[in-house]
Parts: sequence; C-alpha cells; structure tokens
Amino acid sequence: MKRFIGFEHGMGIGGWLTNYKRFNVLPRERQLCLTVGDMEHFATYITEEDIRYIAGLGMDHIRLGFDQIVFEESPYVYREEIFEHIDRFILWCKKYHLNIVLNMHKAVGNYCDIKEDVELLEDEELQNRFIALWIAFEKRYENDNSIAFELLNEVRNVDPQKWNLLAERAINELRKINKTRKIIIGSTCWNSPDTLKDLKIYDDENIIYTFHIYSPHEFTHQRGVLQASQIFYNRIMPYPGDIERYRDFQAVVHHKPVSYMGYDRMDIAYMRDVLKAAVDFTKQNPDKILWCGEFGTIRHADIKWRENWMRDVITILKENDIPYCVWNYLSTPNDGNRFSLVDDDHRKILSEELAKIIRGEIDVKQAE
Repeated sequence: MKRFIGFEHGMGIGGWLTNYKRFNVLPRERQLCLTVGDMEHFATYITEEDIRYIAGLGMDHIRLGFDQIVFEESPYVYREEIFEHIDRFILWCKKYHLNIVLNMHKAVGNYCDIKEDVELLEDEELQNRFIALWIAFEKRYENDNSIAFELLNEVRNVDPQKWNLLAERAINELRKINKTRKIIIGSTCWNSPDTLKDLKIYDDENIIYTFHIYSPHEFTHQRGVLQASQIFYNRIMPYPGDIERYRDFQAVVHHKPVSYMGYDRMDIAYMRDVLKAAVDFTKQNPDKILWCGEFGTIRHADIKWRENWMRDVITILKENDIPYCVWNYLSTPNDGNRFSLVDDDHRKILSEELAKIIRGEIDVKQAE
C-alpha cells in the first residue's frame, strides 16, 4: 500500500466552521442561516494554543471541516473574514509542523440532519456552486501543495455513479489550475467501507481515497440526540460487549433480528469483518492511498469503552498500513453528536491512554 506521507495519524476539528444551523428545532426559514453569534464563534473558538496542543499530542495532520454556508454570503459570493480564519489556521499548522486536510463537511444539498428541498446530485446549479467554492479555495492556496482538499464529507445513500460524475467534474476543474493538488474523495452511504468498490479510480497519484468507520453504530452513537433510534432506545452500550444487548437494540428499535455476522461478542473480531471491505480495497489497489478520515465515539460513553473501541480500530488500520484521522478534537453544544477527545474546560485529552492510542502506540496483544 502506498504511504500517505505526513498524514499518518491526525486529528479532526469539528464544531468550529461546521455543523451549523441544521437542527430540525429551527423553523425551515431559519435553517442554514447564520447570525452575529455564529460569526463571533468563528473568530474565537479555535486558537493557536489548540493547534499547538494537537501537535503536542503527536499528531502529524489536522482535518478541518467547514460548511458551505459558512463561506457563502450568497451563491458565488464568499466571506473574506472566514477565509482569513483559514489563513491563520494554516499559519499555525505550519508553525507546529502539522499538515492540513480541508474538508467540505456540509454542502448544500447533502445534509443528513435536515430535509432539503433540492438534492446536490440532482441539481446542476448546486453542483456548480459546489465546484465554484473549491475553485475559490484553489485560487487562494494555489501555491501551497501541502494542503489536501477533501471534496465532500459523507455523501448520502445515493446513486454512486452520480457522485462519481460530480467528483470527476470537480477534479477536472481543479486540475486546470493545479496538476498536483492532493484531492481526497470518499464513497457513498456516508463514506462506508462497503461502497469503496463503487468509487471511480483515477490514474493520478495525487488522488487519495477515504472511508469512515462508526460501527457498531449502537455503541459509537449511544444515547445520541440526533438519531431517532438511539434516543428512543436510550441504553448504555458497552464495548467489548455481549452481543445480546446489540441484538436487543435491533429488536426493540427496528423490530427485526440481526445476526451481526454470526458473532456472539462485539469485539475486535467483529470489527475486522466490518473493515474487510477497506482492507480488500488496499489489496485491489496497491498503488493507491486509502485514508481512514474519520472515526470516533460519542463522548458520554464510558472512557474505558471508548479507549477499547479506538484501540481495536487503530490496531486493524495499522495492521493494514492504513493512515487515519480521529474524530474529533472538541465539540460545541450545538453539535448534537459530541465526539470530543478533550474536555470542554481545559481542552486536555480525556485520558493518557487515549492519547497513546490515537498516536498509534498500540499494544497488539492488549488489543486482542
């Protein structure tokens, strides 16, 4: 497997420029609208000290998510002050020797949290706006090829060929300006490993492929407030754990039995099967880079269970030479799925064991 040099183990930053105004508690006319409070948050939430601390944890890159609506004052008109926040972020990262992935986390027409009138992959104008924003990024950062562009976070469960066509359009437009920009593309079904097989593969060494992992969702999103199933079931879910609790989740919530691939325990053996499609992709495409761009656990889960799950996932990734980026550094209260790895008050890692795990300092025997 080809190495993603400088992007071996990273930290995602959400809650700063992403996951904005997409809650159904807002009336439709106020969804996706920003206010003065949002602008004050953008200006203050992440500082140089945060970047210094992330570097001190041993990370080599940061994946920064942003929402299209945060940049767009109106279609094709961009907020200069937001670009200036990114400019400062880039300077901080360079000061502390961190590489950068800029990720469009929420694009208009590709939200999973609110109902939208028009789908990105069904509307040419939305697609033009999507590409235009990336062109604005390329023109601003054309002379800095150390920054990777991740086209779109978690494409929904849509026709993969429609996503392939839009991604190819975006890549072709970016290549007119910059032949060597690192461009990252993920698969459909929210970057599922199982849909990697549907991605178009490019004869381009600077195209990187990505996937996310949150299985078992019943554990990673337990008692989450954005998922109807989890908030309805409202049960603490351990990891590792007896499979019966997970089967009961399916029976109560979905009224159907689930085999969980025949396992009687939720542990690393199960996770190896979950990640098999990603491992298969690396074997089928040994000259390409596959990067696990996002994985994590909701922060109110027991810290030992969070460590156990993270250790298992990173063990499997390292066994297969797959670089990764954990999710995420810090989450704001308005982010209904809070996956923070640091505490709110002091912004320090929740445990030293967790710090070792995310650096990749894995005791394989312990993980087994």
